[in-house]
Amino acid sequence: MTEHLTKETFLEKIFDFEKNTEWKYAGKLPAVIDFWAEWCGPCRMVGPVIEELSKEYEGKVNFYKVDTEAEQELSAAFGIRSIPSLLFIPAEGQPKMAMGALPKAELKKIIEQELNVPNPIIL
Repeated sequence: MTEHLTKETFLEKIFDFEKNTEWKYAGKLPAVIDFWAEWCGPCRMVGPVIEELSKEYEGKVNFYKVDTEAEQELSAAFGIRSIPSLLFIPAEGQPKMAMGALPKAELKKIIEQELNVPNPIIL
C-alpha cells in the first residue's frame, strides 16, 4: 500500500532537508515517491500502477505519494515542475527523478536497476 506523505512525515521518514544540505535517506528500504495532483490525467493513470507495484514489492520497496497541490513547499524543495514525477530512492546512494507517466514495465526496470531490487516472482 502506498502512504501519503505530508511535509512533516517526509522530513521524518525520507529526508530532513531543513536540517541537512547533503542527502541522507532516513528509511531502511528503498523507496519510490509519486509526486501527483488530483486534476492531473497522467497522474491518475500512474496511480493504479503504483498501487500494483506497492503490492508486488511489499516488504522490499516503500511506495509514497505526495500531493503537489497540498504539499507545495515539499514539491518546490525537489524542483517539481511537471507531474507525474517519480523519485526513486535507493537504500544507499543518491535518488534519481523520472518524469512522465511511465508504463509499468519501465517502472519495474528502474526499480531493478536504480534501487537494486530484483523483480518479484508472482505465482
